[in-house]
Amino acid sequence: MIANSLRAALGELGIVAAPGFEGLRQLMTGLEAPNEEVPEIMRGALLLLAKHWQALDADERVIERQITKAARADGEARRLMQVPCVGPIIASTVLAKVPDARVFRSGRNFAAWIGLTGRDHGTGGKHRPGRISKQGDRMLRALLITGASAYLRQQRIRGVSDPWLRDLLARRPYKVVMVALAAKTARIIWAMLAKGEPYRGRASAAA
Repeated sequence: MIANSLRAALGELGIVAAPGFEGLRQLMTGLEAPNEEVPEIMRGALLLLAKHWQALDADERVIERQITKAARADGEARRLMQVPCVGPIIASTVLAKVPDARVFRSGRNFAAWIGLTGRDHGTGGKHRPGRISKQGDRMLRALLITGASAYLRQQRIRGVSDPWLRDLLARRPYKVVMVALAAKTARIIWAMLAKGEPYRGRASAAA
């Protein structure tokens, strides 16, 4: 929210930067010295926002390090982190929110609980999945989609090695593939937790 406020206020003056942390830091650096583009009273107020963001960012990094340390010390979390899209934050969140994955009958039910399955649409006896429902656990859904997005970026830079992923990227829009990968990751997590299955690389998760 603070970052969006900074960007919006400076955007009204025609001052914009690239998305992400680097662009935001560029905007904050530009506020450090007086300049003709930003009125001095406004600059003072925006500097307060920038300092608030920096303090929150520092606190968040401390918490992330604590979570990472705890996850690496936990055998079940380490097992989940073998999945390409799963890091310490996702593994810790899943274990905290899902003490017993067997309450879900299948990986698809688990993905539906997170809100990563599409609504079914059909006519004349033919059914096709629509947009994801977005019903369920918002935090887990956001984390899994973020993890999938990061993994996809790495794959596109290095070259996509997974045939399933390569074929999907050739046929479907990037965001659709990102959500499909997040849903697949959810099914893999369910199989590992509910059935005690190991991560099997490119093998598909049980649905």
